[in-house]
Amino acid sequence: MTTSMTPAKRQNFERLLNPRHIAFIGGADAAVGITEARRAGYTGQMWVVNPRRTQIAGLPCLPDIAALPEPPDAVFLAIPAALVPAAVADLSAMGAGGIVCYSAGFAEAHDEGRALEQALKDALGDMVLIGPNCYGLINYVGKSALWPFAHGGTCPGYGAAIITQSGMFSSDITMSQRSLPVAYMASAGNQADLGMAEFIDLLCEREEVRAIGLHIEGLRNVPAFERAALKAIRAGTPIVALKTGSSAIGESLTLSHTGSLAGSNAHYTALFERTGVIPVTNPAQFLETLKYLCVAGAPEGTDVLGFTCSGGGATMLADHSETIGLRYPTPDAAAKAALVPLLPPIATVSNPLDYTTPIWGQQDKTGPVFDAAFAHIPVHAAVLVQDYPAPDLDESKQLYLNDGAAFADAARRAGLPAAICATIPENIGQEVRDHYVARGVAPMQGIHETLNAIRGASWWRRRQHEILSAAQKPLVPGRPIGPITLLNEAEGKARLATAGIAVPKGQLTNSAGLLSAATETGYPVVLKMMGPALAHKSDAGAVVVGIPDESALTLAAQEMRAAVARYAPEAVTDDYLVERMAAPPLAELVVGIRRDPQFGLAMTLGSGGILVELIGDTVSLLLPAQPADIHRALDQLRVAKLLNGFRGKPAADRAALVGALSQLAEYAIAQEAQIVEIEINPLFVYERDVVAVDVLMQVESA
Repeated sequence: MTTSMTPAKRQNFERLLNPRHIAFIGGADAAVGITEARRAGYTGQMWVVNPRRTQIAGLPCLPDIAALPEPPDAVFLAIPAALVPAAVADLSAMGAGGIVCYSAGFAEAHDEGRALEQALKDALGDMVLIGPNCYGLINYVGKSALWPFAHGGTCPGYGAAIITQSGMFSSDITMSQRSLPVAYMASAGNQADLGMAEFIDLLCEREEVRAIGLHIEGLRNVPAFERAALKAIRAGTPIVALKTGSSAIGESLTLSHTGSLAGSNAHYTALFERTGVIPVTNPAQFLETLKYLCVAGAPEGTDVLGFTCSGGGATMLADHSETIGLRYPTPDAAAKAALVPLLPPIATVSNPLDYTTPIWGQQDKTGPVFDAAFAHIPVHAAVLVQDYPAPDLDESKQLYLNDGAAFADAARRAGLPAAICATIPENIGQEVRDHYVARGVAPMQGIHETLNAIRGASWWRRRQHEILSAAQKPLVPGRPIGPITLLNEAEGKARLATAGIAVPKGQLTNSAGLLSAATETGYPVVLKMMGPALAHKSDAGAVVVGIPDESALTLAAQEMRAAVARYAPEAVTDDYLVERMAAPPLAELVVGIRRDPQFGLAMTLGSGGILVELIGDTVSLLLPAQPADIHRALDQLRVAKLLNGFRGKPAADRAALVGALSQLAEYAIAQEAQIVEIEINPLFVYERDVVAVDVLMQVESA
């Protein structure tokens, strides 16, 4: 659930985040909470409410909530679930600020728990609540914690705001050996009040928050998330998302190819693309990307200058960068002229640059190399590969630090986001990591993680510029889907034709009218049997293409009836669609638009015809979409090579193709109250236009 963030709730969130006083309500868990508040450095007033004890963690116990000396700014609530709604009501009545509800046994557990959670929400009033069934909140900047387990984590006065839907994962992050600066940590739990969208909305404009990290199992209000994520884009605060889990596709929507290929994970990917959220696929990449953004910042592009003191390191940088789309501009003649006098004779001027061991560790020699490279090779980001020695083998540690300092100073003078990257993640210890964080250089762990983080950060910067420069309409809201009717292909094509989408010339007829329909349409023709049980006509033998004349048409109709009867006797009908055979295209696309109860309308584009299921080359967009969004989606497909002209063939008119797809999207939006699904497979793409050759359309029954 997402809430309306009224001014009163915003004020109470600030009280919860930076409390003057905290009330701990409970027993053993409250004792741990007090310990963690002290561990965080909290120096404000703390009270304990427990009617059965005289003291907990050295603090005297109050018998009930009414005995609190004043309304607490923050409450850590750890009592049996059945007692929570009444406690929340009492706290609301006295004017408390916010609650972390550690208690479990609510909607995540059983029907009784769902009722308790609703009662909890009904009792909140203007208070804010994290949870229930959550770990809580740590404020590293303001030094407070409402947290039920031992926690780690560091903050140099700024950092990431991390919100997770898993309490244990949030605890794991605080214990990570990554030197990720963290400003705030929140475990959202059941999100009865504050959810992902609210946390983004409340935290993205805070100066100390340089990035937001989200662990997402699922979103309950996609439009609210979109609004909050776009607010973060406007605030200049990147969001990194680790999405885990997937949800099943509704059985009512699995008639189409795109319905089986474009499930909720594809929709999340489309949502992240739409809102400029950086997706990652594993916890290490999550932390490293956040660290890079918080310490180094987001580059303005993908051109990188890499430095190593090893040819092997330079090759590793180049290999993975080529895979993910980072570029290493080649030094020109002026750059070589500037660098050659500064490098040992054994060095070759290149990018990535192996400056070789004869000058290694000599800051007075490596510093000028870094400065000259930055001055003569225009790039957007810089990375130095350094694997530090183990603590008991660190005689050479200072030499590494010398080069690191020279690199950091040169990158600062050049105004470039900079990272020092350990090839093997554990080969840069905490003391070294913290040293570089203090210098504004991201101490990165793992070559792939480092380069992926640079790519993700530069992608975010590009998307930020694109989003801010375009007037984007909000998403079509999702809603439940009622009973569904499958239209026959002729009716589906007729509807698309009214929307301006070209379809083959054809007629709907019966067996008696086949020959006259074909004569009027013009040979060669395609013959298709129409019927409610023939969603996949090819599987049933209900389609024949390239029929050249009357005799072939008569034979095709006879054989088709026999084939469909073998497939499913009840599927046989006397309704046929006769169409003019379309000319061979430059490329075939599959285009699907589906209404999703959570995400609204989603468009899926992919390689069409038999390739749709063979290679699964698809990309999804949420609607409405800008023409530029459709262009970008097409560029992600493998079939884009055919669209752009392949092996001497002409290129498709991309503007005409995007125009037709935009028209289709606008039609679906205009008919959103009725359209459940449209699939065109294939959409024939020609040099100047497109034709919807095969159409499946489902509508909500009246």
